[in-house]
Amino acid sequence: MENTIINKLLEIQKEIGAISKDSTNPFFKSSYFDINKLLSVVKPILNKHDLVLLQPLTNVDGKPAIKTIIRNSEDGIEDTITLPENTDPQKMGSSITYFRRYAIQSMLGLEAEDDDGNFGAKKSTEKKDNFDQSLPDKPYTPSTTNTASEKQVKLIKDKATPIELKKAEDHYKKSVESFTSAEASQTIKQLLEKQ
Repeated sequence: MENTIINKLLEIQKEIGAISKDSTNPFFKSSYFDINKLLSVVKPILNKHDLVLLQPLTNVDGKPAIKTIIRNSEDGIEDTITLPENTDPQKMGSSITYFRRYAIQSMLGLEAEDDDGNFGAKKSTEKKDNFDQSLPDKPYTPSTTNTASEKQVKLIKDKATPIELKKAEDHYKKSVESFTSAEASQTIKQLLEKQ
């Protein structure tokens, strides 16, 4: 068998198998594997096959991004994902960690026990008490076009993590600046309830 990077990645996938989730997200009531655990499993196996994993911060069209690179001295694969913009360093750090973890998982095609991607796709009849599940099933359609106030938009941006902000924007299919007053109120209500 030719010793290409794809063949090496195949061998690595066989060796790694599924990674069990060892950390809990109390907000979403889901489990995940910590980035440090993931790296402690993945890096030694990559290195055994003479591959290196790099995840430098970069930018795409002036927006922050993470590039994930797996390569040896001759060949490599890479992918770049744009990060949600955020001026709060702590929220940005959380976002970087989140996207690093899932970029590695995706690039290596790793299985995760009880994948929270499945959690998000489940239709549940349980009480919906976390942020993304507690938004109304259908976006609110007001009879007037009153837009959210600057104060509402600022409050949402200050309180929401990058992931929560993206989920709310995806739910209403528009940017937070375009939310109606009612949509902004619903989003703020959910953010305040999670505290």
